[in-house]
Amino acid sequence: MHKIAKATTVVLATLFALTMTACSGPTPSDFAGKWTVADTAGTPFEITLGDNGTATANRSGEAMEGTWKEEKGAVIISWKDGWTTKIAKDGGGYKKTAWDNGLSTVDPPTNTSSAEKVN
Repeated sequence: MHKIAKATTVVLATLFALTMTACSGPTPSDFAGKWTVADTAGTPFEITLGDNGTATANRSGEAMEGTWKEEKGAVIISWKDGWTTKIAKDGGGYKKTAWDNGLSTVDPPTNTSSAEKVN
């Protein structure tokens, strides 16, 4: 009986460890994927947020690269040119807010538009 209890304890400890390992790993963000937004002129363009934290876009022929992270239920994109973009839930949809190089997210935004996830 003692051997069965000991074996059961080992099995349960192993299952617990495996479960904790699986739960603690990175999970893909709901934000990852392609988003349609608009620039300061109102021209639509797509932002792609990769599962690995990279961000890319092509705005009127201008290639854009950066990194992104989730912060307080929103995504913050730091572009290599110094701009910052935030995509956050806004009512029943999403909103894109952008700040020019040198501004922070506490400053008034340079641009806002709706944001729609396309995949």
